[in-house]
Amino acid sequence: MTLRRALQLLIIFVAGSPLLAQGSPHTFIQVKLAATAKTLVSGRLIVFMKLGAGDVNLDSEESAPNEVWVAARDVQDLAPGASVEIDADETAFPKPFSSMPAGDWEAQALLDVDGSYNYFGRGVTNWVGPVKEFPRFIPGKSSEPELTLDTHPAEETVLTEARTHIKDGEIERMECKSTALTRFWGRPVSINSYVVLPPGYTAHSANKYPTAYWTAGFGGNLDYALIKGEALRTRMVAGKMPPMIWIMLDESLPEGTHEFADSVNDGPWGAALVGECIPEMERKYRMDAKPSGRLLTGHSSGGWATLQLEINHPDIFGGTWSTAPDPVDLHDFVGVDLYLPGANLYRRPDQTAYPWMRQNGKVVATIEQLAKREAVIGPYGGQFSSFEWVFSPKGDSGRPMPLFDRVTGVVNPEVVPIWAAHGDLANLAERVWPEYGKLLVGRIHLFVGTEDTFYLDGPVRLFEARLAKLGAGAHFTYLPGRTHASVYWAGSDHNALFDQIGAEMYAVARPGTQ
Repeated sequence: MTLRRALQLLIIFVAGSPLLAQGSPHTFIQVKLAATAKTLVSGRLIVFMKLGAGDVNLDSEESAPNEVWVAARDVQDLAPGASVEIDADETAFPKPFSSMPAGDWEAQALLDVDGSYNYFGRGVTNWVGPVKEFPRFIPGKSSEPELTLDTHPAEETVLTEARTHIKDGEIERMECKSTALTRFWGRPVSINSYVVLPPGYTAHSANKYPTAYWTAGFGGNLDYALIKGEALRTRMVAGKMPPMIWIMLDESLPEGTHEFADSVNDGPWGAALVGECIPEMERKYRMDAKPSGRLLTGHSSGGWATLQLEINHPDIFGGTWSTAPDPVDLHDFVGVDLYLPGANLYRRPDQTAYPWMRQNGKVVATIEQLAKREAVIGPYGGQFSSFEWVFSPKGDSGRPMPLFDRVTGVVNPEVVPIWAAHGDLANLAERVWPEYGKLLVGRIHLFVGTEDTFYLDGPVRLFEARLAKLGAGAHFTYLPGRTHASVYWAGSDHNALFDQIGAEMYAVARPGTQ
């Protein structure tokens, strides 16, 4: 028994029956770092427990948030062979572990050494242990569970095939070192991407090509950009897409996704892309290097990113084909009107829960569940903290001011006007229209499923109505029955929509061609 556990039991004993009546003693879990570890390790220690799991890993899923119980604490300089105790009632989701029902539980420990779990999930930097069974576990009565941290996960192999295409004339790695971002962060920072070249690029050395700038949604990274870029090149080789240069941009960072916005917290990513990276690429590659040949597309957070890049820089980009973007009108932020006095992200006025995620027409997760789970896992990389790093003002602590209270869901009215200025793209379009409206007419193309998993079709419809009042000539496509993940699908082909997007882009860059 640790000193901390002994003191807690002593407090309970001294306080007597009134304290015991308030609830069971806390549940504690011991976690030991393998003696084979070569250095001290620090990070966010996360314990997962699941009833009757039978799984290799016990990760918590968005689509079933309450199935896996999560507890966490920060640890500093844990030595090889040493143990640390976690109070699984202190920082826990969905409830303190002492309220668990008795049953056959399984548990697993993970040490998130770089704060990346909220965004990437398991990665090669994490320490993990095996899943351990605790049959007939009764919180407060069974012996204290003991877990271990044994190994780093094996490096993922999904990229093996895609990496074989990284060679001159096909797919090339591009690293644009940014003076603006380096100055902001005080360390070298680059915009990273893969450049996907069309078939015949090397052989036809006099040809220039239209260029599409693509970026992924939340959870994407540079490796995912490579996988997607390889798929697009395969389609060009097969003649399904026109010959274009595709820039597969990475917008991930430890705080989440920067969405190529200029942010007081993340830095000037939009300015760096437009003012530094694109000119460097156009010097290196045979690109059209004019608005009609600079075209944008992205999905989810990448859909929001490419929309804002087009609206902010219509003198640079000739159009965007965005899919299922993050909320583009904050009168509908996953169902919540952020502009209403007393707005609450968790509960409607009648106290029913706001949904976050649906599957087959049924709510499978609420905003409250997602936000509280993210807060337990850690302060970085979650979806809501990512939004705050992009849109919120900087707080007194140096971190972004939270949009809402993670315990109550109450929206901070001081933060909403800043989000309105930086995160509401309908507001942005109205604001820039007197100066840029003529350039933007007809350039916005947006696709979303009518059954979007995160209800993103709602804000899209509001966005469409406001653009219509501006005479924007925007193109909106609502795909019946499609979800967030299936927007691009046609049968078993999960990238089919790229064929249409590529053809429409090429028609802008090469009008009159088939």
